[in-house]
Amino acid sequence: MAYQSEQQLEDNLIAQLNTQGFEVVQLKDNAALEANLKTQLETVNGCAFSDTEFRQILGKLEKGNIFTKAKTLREQLDVTLDNGDSRHITLLFNASDKNVFQVAQQITVKGTYTNRYDVTVLVNGLPLIQIELKRRGIELKEAFNQVKRYQKHSYHANHGLFNYIQLFVISNGVNTQYFSNNSEMSAKQTFDWTDFDNKKISQLHDFANAFLTTSHLTAMLTKYIVLNETGKYLMVLRPYQFYAVEAIVERVNSSTSNGYIWHTTGSGKTLTSFKAAQIMTSLSHVDKVVFVVDRKDLDYQTALEFNAFAKGCVDSTDDTRVLFHQLLDKAIKGKKVNKDRNTKLVVTTLQKLNNVVTKKRYLNEMEALRDKRIVFIFDECHRSQFGDTHKNITEFFNGAQLFGFTGTPIFARNAVAKNSIKRTTKDLFDECLHPYVIVDAIRDNNVLKFAIEYVGRYQYKDGSNNNLDIEVEDIDTKELLSSSARLEKITDYIIAHHRRKTHSRDYNAMFCVSGVPELIQYYELFAKKKAEGNHNLKIATIFSFEANEEEEYELGNGDESEIKEAAAKYLNDDQAAKLHSRDKLESFIGDYNKMFGTSYTTKDRDSFYNYYKNISKRVKAKEIDILLVVNMFLTGFDAPRLNTLYVDKNLKHHGLIQAFSRTNRLLDETKSHGNVVCFRNLKTAADDAFKMFSNKQPIEVIEMPSYDELMADFDKAYAALIAITPTVDAVDNLPDEEAQAWFVRQFRELMRLKNMLGNFADFDMEATAMSEQEFQDFTSKYADLNRQLRENSTREKVSILDDVDFELELMHRDEVNVGYILHLLRELHEEESTEEKARKRQVIANLIGSDPTLLSKKALIEKFMNDHLEGIPAHADVEEEFEFFWEREKREALEKLAKEEQLNKDKLEILVNRYELSEEMPLRDDFAGTLETKPTLMQRRKLVDRLTDKFKGFVDTFVGGF
Repeated sequence: MAYQSEQQLEDNLIAQLNTQGFEVVQLKDNAALEANLKTQLETVNGCAFSDTEFRQILGKLEKGNIFTKAKTLREQLDVTLDNGDSRHITLLFNASDKNVFQVAQQITVKGTYTNRYDVTVLVNGLPLIQIELKRRGIELKEAFNQVKRYQKHSYHANHGLFNYIQLFVISNGVNTQYFSNNSEMSAKQTFDWTDFDNKKISQLHDFANAFLTTSHLTAMLTKYIVLNETGKYLMVLRPYQFYAVEAIVERVNSSTSNGYIWHTTGSGKTLTSFKAAQIMTSLSHVDKVVFVVDRKDLDYQTALEFNAFAKGCVDSTDDTRVLFHQLLDKAIKGKKVNKDRNTKLVVTTLQKLNNVVTKKRYLNEMEALRDKRIVFIFDECHRSQFGDTHKNITEFFNGAQLFGFTGTPIFARNAVAKNSIKRTTKDLFDECLHPYVIVDAIRDNNVLKFAIEYVGRYQYKDGSNNNLDIEVEDIDTKELLSSSARLEKITDYIIAHHRRKTHSRDYNAMFCVSGVPELIQYYELFAKKKAEGNHNLKIATIFSFEANEEEEYELGNGDESEIKEAAAKYLNDDQAAKLHSRDKLESFIGDYNKMFGTSYTTKDRDSFYNYYKNISKRVKAKEIDILLVVNMFLTGFDAPRLNTLYVDKNLKHHGLIQAFSRTNRLLDETKSHGNVVCFRNLKTAADDAFKMFSNKQPIEVIEMPSYDELMADFDKAYAALIAITPTVDAVDNLPDEEAQAWFVRQFRELMRLKNMLGNFADFDMEATAMSEQEFQDFTSKYADLNRQLRENSTREKVSILDDVDFELELMHRDEVNVGYILHLLRELHEEESTEEKARKRQVIANLIGSDPTLLSKKALIEKFMNDHLEGIPAHADVEEEFEFFWEREKREALEKLAKEEQLNKDKLEILVNRYELSEEMPLRDDFAGTLETKPTLMQRRKLVDRLTDKFKGFVDTFVGGF
């Protein structure tokens, strides 16, 4: 059977679109295109235009570039009629039944060159979707290159009507992609369409069924193309973004239930949330849309990005007072009201939102909003909603509907107790409306994969008398980890390897450390070594000079009276230590000022905030080589030129994924992966985190004990406490440290249960066997005794630094690829729990699809996992068994190829061996030399082309990527 030609592919698509409601029209030249445009605009606008009026329309349509034409398309066009009246005409309607859809074949346009376009979809006579096809077997990029050539040579002709194209579709029949029209187009910005579950829809026929329908194209054209005002270019939503927005809007239209979106870090959550917010501001039954972030830095960044998508759409708040007036649409004293400003969409911080619903000075007037329909969108909801603020917001706003966006949800496994209660993202936001996990993003080339290195070894010093059995890399002793000798070795390692990691400083890095004291030591080490001439790296830092970084923003975000209250609290708590770190930061900012000619300071909150913004800008511009941080910038910060993260900090679960993901933003061909260099043993934590956030069916429910169960447990714990110390005074008579420690542990359990009971509105201490006064008295005894036991323990401890040396060497390197999969297969083999086996099996299946280099190996890896793994003895080496399986499959595949194509097996094997050594593809004559029977000249070309494809498939599967 002959293969399908490009013409057949084109004809079949035209026929299919005709059955889907598109009128097939013949538009062979410019004149026919213009005549059709006049007819369709008259039809949809219910009027008729004279030749003069239509020439005026063409003149207005001709003005501008691709970006301005996209704006014109979405606005009404003002036409002066022959009688002097003015009429507004619509080019594109929001409802599909008001638009006329046509499809034309081989439209010919004369520009610099004459070009014929394969398939054009016209909406109301304007060419808005262009489809370029290549026959099966041709690389898809050829169609992309053809689009670029057309754009350069002929789209500007004929009043520039083809510059109204919003979307391109390219296909070779088996692979199909779409992308938005821009003056500068990149093949990296072409997207596959998928179904709701992120399964690709590649075949042209299936793609046309799903994407090229009148209703879907109307939605894409009117709602899901975003005009970026900063860059002056068009952005089209990817399928997972589309499904997420649709799910949120559907929920707002049909219910008052909440929900959350799980889209992995780097997948474009800001664009998704903006589009959801923008659509919801257009809904008449929604009074306000409030986009909430948990830090002022993200408030600034998010406002910038939102305003880039639609200039002036966001009123970002400077303080709580501004937010208060924006929510109530009131003028601020001394400021003029901008009546044209749309304050239906507000971006603010969690702290300011909490202030307006809890502070007395706001509450009276805020009552007017209590029953309004307000939609709240929470950015990175995993870190912003697990405190009292969530409760305050939901209790105040009766008509609130909450939606959370997160790349790393909180599940039962990674939940952290707050008031002794663990809550998941599902507990707070209801069900997940759409998942797009890290393996989806890596597979789709929306983010880069990671290369993770583990560097560092602890060894005994000669002559050490320490008899402890210290495992290499298992030491977690703060004294050792913070020792100056260790920190200096790490500093030297970074200086020695930074150029290689960042491609001769074409990219830059971030270094996250465990705390402010360690950061200060690192900064001063880098500065000392720079003064000694050991490096010329530009090092910058920013950190909170308070004990808890979150408090910094509470200090800096409120009204003046609130700032003074927070500052007074801050200064009364460990003042000396905080002032020391603040003085250090002031000194480091002084270095920054000298380096860049700036004048920032910590002494003024606005100046400190501007320092943050300036660092953010310079990191993105690669003007800083290494940014030293503790917590700041590890979430919500995108800098595509940052490709390396140095880690001397314990990370796990969502915190680890968030931090690592600072490195894997797409940029260019050289940036192939994100580098992560760990100076602590985070391998187990990294493996667990990647498995957790690759599993789309995690355990999301935490079984909470009932109120009655907790009350019973509390009384039992109280009885156990009284058995140890019958009275408060009896604590003083405990005979030894063992008895004292027993009391401390038991009272700690009692406090935990009381915290949990405190979450119930019905809880009253009088209902328990213990009085509130007795509890407080015991609390005092517990606090003093617990501190005393801790101090005694510290005094008796022998310094581990006397016994241990820290050596820097590469211990382990992980790429999320075949080696990583093998490691997981070994874990699967060792797993005994049936339920856990099934979960790990699913995780591996997901990960296999995460790396394009694994796709050719997918079937064989799954075959080994599903058919062979169970039969391997418990004591056997899984990697050895896999290697044996792989070699057998490779040999059988080679024999099959030789038999099918009548090749000399020995000669074919020589070509394979040669490729393994040099990675050079054999020449056509090499392939011809393996044939058992010499072909005719006519047969030879087809035979050799087929052999080349099959050989490439063989080496992709069995040789490359290991």
